Amino acid sequence: MLRFAPSPTGDMHIGNLRAAIFNYIIAKQTKQPFLIRIEDTDTARNIEGKDKEILSILNLFGLLWDRLVYQSDQFEHHRQLAQYLISKDLAFYCYCTKDFLEEKRAEYQAQKKPFRYDPAWAEIHKNTNPKPVIRLRGAQNNISFYDSIKGELTFNAQEIDSFVIIKEDGIPTYNFACALDDMLYDISFIVRGEDHVSNTPKQILIHQSLGYTKSLGYAHLPIILGENGSKMSKRDNASSVAWLLEQGYLPQAIINYLVSMGNKTPQEVFRLDDAIAWFDIKNIAKSPVKFDIKRLRFLNREHLKMLNEQEFALLLESKDPSVGALGKLHLQEASTLNEIREKLDRIFGIKLIAQTYEGEIYTQECEILYNILIKLIDSNAPSLQDYESLKLVLMEESKLKGKKFFKPLRILLTGNSHGLELNELYPYLRFFLKDILRVQG
Repeated sequence: MLRFAPSPTGDMHIGNLRAAIFNYIIAKQTKQPFLIRIEDTDTARNIEGKDKEILSILNLFGLLWDRLVYQSDQFEHHRQLAQYLISKDLAFYCYCTKDFLEEKRAEYQAQKKPFRYDPAWAEIHKNTNPKPVIRLRGAQNNISFYDSIKGELTFNAQEIDSFVIIKEDGIPTYNFACALDDMLYDISFIVRGEDHVSNTPKQILIHQSLGYTKSLGYAHLPIILGENGSKMSKRDNASSVAWLLEQGYLPQAIINYLVSMGNKTPQEVFRLDDAIAWFDIKNIAKSPVKFDIKRLRFLNREHLKMLNEQEFALLLESKDPSVGALGKLHLQEASTLNEIREKLDRIFGIKLIAQTYEGEIYTQECEILYNILIKLIDSNAPSLQDYESLKLVLMEESKLKGKKFFKPLRILLTGNSHGLELNELYPYLRFFLKDILRVQG
């Protein structure tokens, strides 16, 4: 079984989504179930409703799960296994106060030594601290595992001292709950961010202590850097999946981009189903990858081009294929749904004919053309059927020509004084002339 294990403590980051995509792809490739495990052990930081938001995003991206579980549902089982480890002398109660441990850390820091917990401290505050934690005994031997991206990794036993598995409030720690649930749900392969590399030997030690001998596969993804070359933070808008969706990037385009980051793919533009056919986690680069919004914009435009007019219209909240056709036409100068919506909003919005356009005012010319157009619409004139016929009639009746004709006509029809050629737009605009011709002086 493959799993994606998000925490409901904040917005979904593109790094989390990338891990979810890869776990999903491998599950499909190996014909194994895909599990979503909501890791809600950090009760103080859990945000109400974030789990539903995460699930909604996964559903939108087509990352459909076979099973959904919440880590908190297993807390009692986790506590029982902690007691089992105590009975085997593989775990113990530690009564050390937080202040005592902070003092020890300061001492080690002053001596320029890495802090190591000493089990001899465990009962120092037994008579004064009624809420002990439970610690797993540290590693006796080095711990090694193979990472499909980073290769063979080895951690010295001295680096893995006795760590907390049950907190003073009885809640299991992240590493304990994670390791147990990977065991309980028979997880076979784990793809996650490289910030978890140091957690992996601790989780392996937990498995070893419980006599669990199954060897799990691991792949730790390099971090995603911002466009400035530093690690992406919450302050980077593009790090948020919700923000990208709000900006009008398509889920399939985001998937395309995240799969291709630091990866050699057989095709430049592809869908999730395509990637399932050829994806190999071993091809992911070891080094960090820089987020490139321009690249995402290009891919988004390509995926928008792949839509038919009806599909495009639905994304623009319309059932009219002509609206979809107008949207597709604007892909010549736009890359996101928001940019296209902005273009269409100007087309269907009230035209401000008295304002300045590129340093000039065309109020009088707009009024002349507007009055002629309204008469043509009211009489359902044949000249409305195609742009060239309409242009000839308008020129003849208005006596306008050159910039004094084309600029105001464009303003009336599109709300802009520049843009796509009117002869390209008009075949679709003609269906909406009554809606389009709304002016304000």
